[in-house]
Amino acid sequence: MDSESLQTTIAHPVNCSGIGVHSGKTVNLTIYPAPANFGIKFVRVDLPDRPAITARFNRVVDTSLATVIGAEGVIVSTIEHLMAAFSGMKIDNARVEIDSHELPIMDGSAGPFARMLASAGPKVLDAPRCFFVIDQPIELAANGRFVGIYPAVEFKISCTIEFDHPAIRTQTFSSVISPRVFLEHIADARTFGFLEEVQYMKKYGLAQGGSLDNAVVVDRNGVINTGGLRFEDEFVRHKVLDCIGDFALLGLPIRGHIVTRKSGHAFHHRFLEKLFRNKGSWKTCTQNPPAATAAAMSKQLAN
Repeated sequence: MDSESLQTTIAHPVNCSGIGVHSGKTVNLTIYPAPANFGIKFVRVDLPDRPAITARFNRVVDTSLATVIGAEGVIVSTIEHLMAAFSGMKIDNARVEIDSHELPIMDGSAGPFARMLASAGPKVLDAPRCFFVIDQPIELAANGRFVGIYPAVEFKISCTIEFDHPAIRTQTFSSVISPRVFLEHIADARTFGFLEEVQYMKKYGLAQGGSLDNAVVVDRNGVINTGGLRFEDEFVRHKVLDCIGDFALLGLPIRGHIVTRKSGHAFHHRFLEKLFRNKGSWKTCTQNPPAATAAAMSKQLAN
């Protein structure tokens, strides 16, 4: 069985520290290897009994400013960039320990997380990788927003954004997602916002850790960051990054083509709920699926 068919974790622990974008407080994060079929779990080491939350779409409790998961009154916020790194780098299993409710924003991209995972190196596990395979198209459209997913032999994303601003306007990015593509073309794209929105959030106690060091900020005339953009179309590439992170909450790597237009965290979550309800449009299976393995993974997905 080739390595693409087998689950992975990281070869050794890696860690980082950074500022929570909303709290403005320092957060310490450590990623540990995990066994097969463990998935991605976040552990709040700052709380009694170290509660753990599995990174799944049915654990999402808020999508207003970021993707937030929660269980039994415990939350972990702003997980989308790290989840994108796990998915983009094809890491299936890991235990993430944090000492706050919010992940560090780092530089506003998934680049630091992706390079952490690359430095740790993947470890191939003796267990088949199960895929979320799209058999029939599913679409969701509302108020100009759109998400669809279609059968494909690989994981591909095509994303279009539209903003009535001369620095952004209409941008489209489309690519099969592999670790090389993710590292070179997507991971370093930073989150972005408009100056008046950032000022408004800070006024009401949000984005206390937000700065030009961890976001692209646009005023009426253009990008105000001294170094400018990392990519000419950095805005849409970051939306692709967010999409990868949000769809990683399915819990399995995807074989399908995701198409989005003017979407975001909340609309992605609505789509995932619809996708999971339409059970006749997808299946879970390994590369060469033994019936017992596929059934076990499907049961795990449902929990």
